[in-house]
Amino acid sequence: MEIVLLQDVERLGDQGEMVKVKSGYGRNYLIPKGMALVANDSNRKIALEKKKQAERREELLMSKLQEVVDSLKSNVIKIGAKVGTSGKIFGSVTTLQLADAIKSQISVKIDRKKIVLPEDIKTIGSYTAEIDLHKDVKVELNFEVVAE
Repeated sequence: MEIVLLQDVERLGDQGEMVKVKSGYGRNYLIPKGMALVANDSNRKIALEKKKQAERREELLMSKLQEVVDSLKSNVIKIGAKVGTSGKIFGSVTTLQLADAIKSQISVKIDRKKIVLPEDIKTIGSYTAEIDLHKDVKVELNFEVVAE
């Protein structure tokens, strides 16, 4: 039986793909759960059109992400922190502070959960963080921790 997947199914395929499955699996599980449709002519055309639209959206997203990547690479973010006499920070710099600094300095909103710090940042200096903007796009961000 040939079906068109309406969503990603693990170990079977991605949304919009046409795959062959055993008829019982398709009729009794995938179709009733709304995960697939029988691959007739009209469903094939709909799936192809949705795939084209998704590719167009992906291209627009990638062009916007490229602008964000360029702005992140070209700027060095400065984060102010309270410092003791020995140069150590009271506490540590968090991803939330870094996300707020990026938003205020270069007007790019980034979710703090997408920022990965290499280690605990407890002293003044220059560091590099990795930002996962998309499944295919990761960027290295240089930032400095300075005394307030």
